[in-house]
Amino acid sequence: MRSPKCVRLIVLCAILLQLLTACAPTTQSPTPTAIAAPEGWSLVWHDEFDGKAIDSKSWTYDLGGGGWGNGESEVYTNRPENARLENGLLVIEARKEQNDKGGFEFTSARLKTQGLQTFQYGRIEARLKVPIGAGLWPAFWMLGSNITQVNWPDCGEIDIMEYVGKEPKVILGTLHGPGYSGALGLTQWNRQTYDIADDFHIYAIEWDADQVSWFYDGEKYHTVTREDVGERAWPFDQPFFVILNLAVGGTLGGLVNPNTTFPAQYLVDYLRVFQRSTTVDQSK
Repeated sequence: MRSPKCVRLIVLCAILLQLLTACAPTTQSPTPTAIAAPEGWSLVWHDEFDGKAIDSKSWTYDLGGGGWGNGESEVYTNRPENARLENGLLVIEARKEQNDKGGFEFTSARLKTQGLQTFQYGRIEARLKVPIGAGLWPAFWMLGSNITQVNWPDCGEIDIMEYVGKEPKVILGTLHGPGYSGALGLTQWNRQTYDIADDFHIYAIEWDADQVSWFYDGEKYHTVTREDVGERAWPFDQPFFVILNLAVGGTLGGLVNPNTTFPAQYLVDYLRVFQRSTTVDQSK
């Protein structure tokens, strides 16, 4: 049988342990801050790229070389050397290296949500840092999900952001469709007074049944409406999927400058899709 002094000592020790536990710093991660939707919009899908690996439920890859219809000089791979998550960012890395895919001397990555995440209308937004260097051609864009049935350009293409290293102060927003594709695409250049590659910027479109508008760091700089295409088809009333890629060379990227540094990294902080709060979520 314990003595009263022993019992009091045990009680005091228990109280002290509770106090120490209460004062100890917690190791639990804080609850992530909720993503604020712009007024009038609701978040329907997003990727913050905070995990350990690229989400295979949202992203797949285009693979191989051949120029991709634009005379590009890279081979696209799904290797971690070319696409990975690092420090809360998606890193798409173009490398100058030997490979056995058609004699091309560059590798890179082209990620897409085709067959996994598609959207019809909304605000599609990403925070991106493009790489510097002539010959580099990073893009953030969308294609109609029916491309496997009707091919390009009948499927429609929305270029949310294209940047070419030979024009370091310019980004482009373009709409491509039947009769207004390639060099005839409905394009707007957005020129800044600084080198865009120096920092992250937010690129977005707002898209509905009758028009697409382009935004750079919150400022609208371009709109194309259904009326603007006249009697030509308007294929932008169907689901589209998202593409993120870093091309090397090509018809828009141009010649690779010998001074362009490799590896070159295209960084994606997040990608978010919002839809009007009054509409039904049409993501798939």
